Amino acid sequence: MVRKRYEIHVWGTVLFLDLGSSKLGEAAIDAAVEGVKKFVYGVDEDFSTYKDGSFVSRLRRGEIAIEQCPADVQEVWHLCAAARDLTGGAFDPWAVAGGFDPSGYVKGWAADRVALSLVEAGCENVQVNAAGDLTLRGGVVEKGVAGPWKIGVVNPDNRQEVLRIFEIHDGAIATSGTYERGAHIFDPHSGTIAIGAKSATVLGPDGGLTDALATALMVAGEDGAGWFGRPELAEYSAWVIDRHSGGAWGVGSAIS
Repeated sequence: MVRKRYEIHVWGTVLFLDLGSSKLGEAAIDAAVEGVKKFVYGVDEDFSTYKDGSFVSRLRRGEIAIEQCPADVQEVWHLCAAARDLTGGAFDPWAVAGGFDPSGYVKGWAADRVALSLVEAGCENVQVNAAGDLTLRGGVVEKGVAGPWKIGVVNPDNRQEVLRIFEIHDGAIATSGTYERGAHIFDPHSGTIAIGAKSATVLGPDGGLTDALATALMVAGEDGAGWFGRPELAEYSAWVIDRHSGGAWGVGSAIS
């Protein structure tokens, strides 16, 4: 069994990869990661709001229509619209100052794509961590013992304290909070800083949607619990730390 870890500096953050394979050697895993780098750098070129020439920047300036964008940009556009509908507008990339900004969706979406490419290359154990948006495949082998990935959620008031650990074999988990980037999430309805939660963690099969739902729960707080009764979110769970009381609440099968 070969296990390797990588760091890729992209999207203004660090993308961490933790990979294991009983079939591939180190050189083959390195080659697969080179393919990942090509993909994530391309995502940055297409989706960055900081690059004047990106398709998203050109969309924001009204220079092009969505129909003139590559298939990946069109896909994320439509997935963002679906997430906006599911959350009653609490997640709304079109309500951001300057126009369409898919940053709250695209990292999770890209993490899923990265994980898929690595599994297809022959990696059996895959963790892709895109700054708190994680996609996990195949569990992990520790000291010869196979088991689920164990992902900790820290106290938003004390990052040294892990409040809860989720065990995931295959799936995605995303956490939004103010403890890494400060108060950076705005309520699309009011334009003011989101006050729904101190931190919001969402688990489910799709990385892009867990990313969007975690952002939306920061806006809606406990009012967002009702979304998880919809059939589209039957496989999703949430664990949220209330902004005012500091207590936690959860919904979904992964929360017990």
